[in-house]
Amino acid sequence: MINVLAAAEWGGEFDGVLDDINALFDFPFIFEFTIAGETYGINRTIIIAWIMMLVVGVVFFLGTRKADIVPGKLQAFIELIVDFNAGIAHDIIGDKGKKFVPILTTFFCAIFVLNLAKITPFMMMPPTGRIAWPLFLAGIAWLIYVGVGIQQQGFLGYFKGVAFPSGVPWPLYIILTPIEIISTLVLRPATLAIRLFANMVAGHILVVITLVTPWIFLPSPAGWPIGVFTVIAGPLVFGFELFIIGLQAYIFSMLTAVYIDSSMEAH
Repeated sequence: MINVLAAAEWGGEFDGVLDDINALFDFPFIFEFTIAGETYGINRTIIIAWIMMLVVGVVFFLGTRKADIVPGKLQAFIELIVDFNAGIAHDIIGDKGKKFVPILTTFFCAIFVLNLAKITPFMMMPPTGRIAWPLFLAGIAWLIYVGVGIQQQGFLGYFKGVAFPSGVPWPLYIILTPIEIISTLVLRPATLAIRLFANMVAGHILVVITLVTPWIFLPSPAGWPIGVFTVIAGPLVFGFELFIIGLQAYIFSMLTAVYIDSSMEAH
């Protein structure tokens, strides 16, 4: 089954030998180049990310280049996205959240379209299904909320607040300080990345199975009920995955706002 899924990814044939599950995500370089003796390359995942980012850039450019008081459909759509993230910033951070609306909107749009590649014809692979992309985005979020904490409280003030929350009996710091440091500086970005990555990997595998199953079972008289069921369930699977795509973009932006808010002032 694993090799069938991998073959479906590349339009190949099943030769009867099962591959490792990583075959679903192992994309060789399309373009290669060498710098200082090291080989680098551009693979399918990077090209998909470039295309999706280009789409977002073009949509925002076209929708805002001639902004009117009475917005057209595209401008209204963009304003809806910005207002949605502005609502997140205001509800979580408060009045100070206005200046973080651009970065929250960027996170939301970038993650949404990168996730959307999972169900986009001729792509069918979310770049966020490779751990490097979620780690990169989570790293940016980490730099922002730590930077905000240092800016608002000072370097020593911020890290003192992280390590020694106020209102706690001092003997408990022996246990609480390591937990707080690891939770704030390590687990927050790690969970941001892993949550997004795991959901996209699971969803990608589910979509591939949904697409491949009819080809496997429909030709067989004994398997056609499973094939027919998969064909009927296919739209539901894609609808569910579209919901997850939007949900993960929202969760990432929302949690980033929560972390920024927690860094604005000492505990």
